[in-house]
Amino acid sequence: MFPWITESPLFHLARRGARLTHWLAVLPLGLAFIFVSSFGAIPVVLAMLAVYGFENGMPSMQGEPALVSGFWMSLQLISSFAGIFLFLWLWLKFYEKRPFYTLGFQKPGAFMQYGRGLLIGAAMFGGAVGLMALFGFVELAEGNPAQTGLTALGGVLVVALGWVVQGAGEEVLTRGWMLPVLGARTRPWIGIVVVSLFFAVLHGLNPNLSVLALVNLALFGLFAAFYALREGSLWGICALHSVWNWIQGNVFGFEVSGTNAGGGTLLKFVETGPNWFTGGAFGPEGGLAVTLMLLLGIAVLFAWPRPEIEPVL
Repeated sequence: MFPWITESPLFHLARRGARLTHWLAVLPLGLAFIFVSSFGAIPVVLAMLAVYGFENGMPSMQGEPALVSGFWMSLQLISSFAGIFLFLWLWLKFYEKRPFYTLGFQKPGAFMQYGRGLLIGAAMFGGAVGLMALFGFVELAEGNPAQTGLTALGGVLVVALGWVVQGAGEEVLTRGWMLPVLGARTRPWIGIVVVSLFFAVLHGLNPNLSVLALVNLALFGLFAAFYALREGSLWGICALHSVWNWIQGNVFGFEVSGTNAGGGTLLKFVETGPNWFTGGAFGPEGGLAVTLMLLLGIAVLFAWPRPEIEPVL
């Protein structure tokens, strides 16, 4: 009924290797890759502690310019998620025996798909903020002058590099490797559902997590899966994921999945409405405004004229 799902090039690319990872090993390996990769941030955190000292067990960076905090935030993101690319490259090369590009990084159309993903991600999150504003549930506030507005532009731009690696890292692991392998090994819908739930569980220890936030994380996983399968590529969803987080934390000034984004923010919005709509301390991802935008995004993906499924050569 939906050939863009069942016949997606991502499943054909997953079968390019000498063998597919057993379905029972996919989830444990996925957890191991992201867990071990996170240790890459330890040298960065130790360097920050050596330079700035401690405050509540964390590096004390009070009063630092946005450019400085953005530099360190970007380093933390890059060092935490870059290992995922390395571990997957090694796994594909020595076990599955297929090229890294088979995760969904085909060259044709890459630039257009990445640019489109940036625009769609910005529009979707901007739409959620627009919904909150429509009901009077958000307002513009005055932030720290050193961390807000044009003064913070340098930090905002620097930290964007970190979000590029972070967003792509999560997508490469979940929608690039886990989903196609599980879908090719079992059924596409099993891969979609399991990986979407896995994505939500990955954020289960984030601060201020609520039931609706967990639902939204799973919904984002579903939307991202359908987006990647419909494009038959990972470029677009990597861009969408990265710009979603960047705009959320460093353009609008919200919490990103319960955590404060370093590097300053161009604007400083605060939620004034009920937590069930705005997300409260978790950020908009924990509220109904984001739920509605994700459901709309999924509906558009299914309602859009059916794309032609090009054979994978």
